[in-house]
Amino acid sequence: PSDRTPAPPPNHRISRTGRATRACRISALALTATALATGPALASAAPAATPSGRMKPTVVLVHGAFADASGWSSVVERLQHRGFNVVAPANPLRGLTSDGAYIASVLKSIEGPIVLAGHSYGGAVITEAAAGNPNVKALVYVSAFMPDKGETLGQLSMKFTGSELQPALRPVEYTDGTTKGQDLYIKNDMFHSVFAADLAEAETKVMAVEQRPIAAACFEQKATKAAWRDIPSWFVVAKKDKAIAPDLERFEAKRAKSHTVEVNSSHVAMMSHPDKVTEILQNAADGTTGRAELARTGARTQALTGVGSAAGAALLAGTALVLTVRRRTRAAARSQD
Repeated sequence: PSDRTPAPPPNHRISRTGRATRACRISALALTATALATGPALASAAPAATPSGRMKPTVVLVHGAFADASGWSSVVERLQHRGFNVVAPANPLRGLTSDGAYIASVLKSIEGPIVLAGHSYGGAVITEAAAGNPNVKALVYVSAFMPDKGETLGQLSMKFTGSELQPALRPVEYTDGTTKGQDLYIKNDMFHSVFAADLAEAETKVMAVEQRPIAAACFEQKATKAAWRDIPSWFVVAKKDKAIAPDLERFEAKRAKSHTVEVNSSHVAMMSHPDKVTEILQNAADGTTGRAELARTGARTQALTGVGSAAGAALLAGTALVLTVRRRTRAAARSQD
C-alpha cells in the first residue's frame, strides 16, 4: 500500500471554494450595506440652512416725518415679489427715545435675521432701535438722518447748507391730555418743492393734506445709541434732496463707512426710484445673511459630496469583490472538469 495521502474528493475542493465564495459575498454585501446606510445617516445630520428655516431675512421699513408707511408701498411690492417677508410699522413721531424704543419692540417680535431700513427721520429711529439686537444684520438709510451717540438732529441739520425744510415748517401746538408740545408740518404750498419735487404735483397735493406731523422734541433729543457702529450699513444719498442736505447725507455715510449709492432723486427716493432702493435692500440682504447662508449651504454640500465619495468607493469595492469571487469560482469549476 502507498504511503501517499489520497487526494481529497473533488467535492471537497468545491466545498472550500464555496465557503470562500460565501465569505466574500458576505463581505461584499456588508460593504454595500454600509455604503448605502452611511450616506443617508450623515446627510440627515447636516444642519438646516438657518435656525428659523428661512433663507431670506425679514425686511423692516421705517418711515420718517410728514409721511406714513404707505410711502414704502412700491418697494414693499417689489420685495414681496422677490420672496421677502416685509414689515412696515407705524413710526409714532413723538420723540427719538420713545420712537426708538417702540420700533425696538417691533423688532423683538420678528424671528430670524432682519434688514432694517429707515427713511428721513426714520434713519435716526433705526439707529436707536437696532442697538443690541443680534438679529439685525444690516441697516439701510434712505436720504436719512444717521446720528452718532450724543448728537441731536437739530445739530446735524446745521452742519451743511442745502436744506430748505426750516422755512417750510408750520408749527402747531398740541396736547394729548397729559402733556403739551409742538407739532411740525410742512406748509401745503411748499410740500411738493421741498419734500417730493420729482413726483407728480397732483400726488403731492394729496400727500400734503395727509401728512403726519412730527413732534419738535424729535429734533431736540440726543441720540443715546449708534447701531451703525456695530452693524454694516448701506446709504442711499438723494442728490436733489431739499429736506435733508445731500452733503449731510454724504458726511453721515462716510463717517459710518456705509456702502453708498447716490440717486438723482428728491427726498422720497423710495417713491420716485423704487427699483433702485429695492436693489440696495437686496444688496444689503445678500451682503450679510445671504453670504452666511451660501457658506453654510456650501459646507453642507461639501459634506454630502464627501459622504457620496465614501459610499461610492465602498460600492465599487463590494462590486469588485463579488466579481473576483465569481471568477475564482468559475476557474475552480473548470479545473475539476
